[in-house]
Amino acid sequence: MEWKIALICLAGLFGLLLMGPFMLKPLKLVYHLASYFVIGGVLLYVSNFLLSQAGLRVAINPVTMLTAGVLQVPGVILLAVLRHIFV
Repeated sequence: MEWKIALICLAGLFGLLLMGPFMLKPLKLVYHLASYFVIGGVLLYVSNFLLSQAGLRVAINPVTMLTAGVLQVPGVILLAVLRHIFV
């Protein structure tokens, strides 16, 4: 009886070792998306602070935050140019 429990525990640990990388990938994706949102929010906040004197403000919402976070400074410039052209 004790051997069966030990074998079941070893099989569970082995399965966890095999499935570990597959379970970490979605967490890694969530971490990257969250960091892009934070970076984008900070970049947009700073650019709005600096460009508000010129009358140019970019809306801070999830789409613009993700765009600014992924593309970083060129993304903020792109958003500012699009805001200037279309609004």
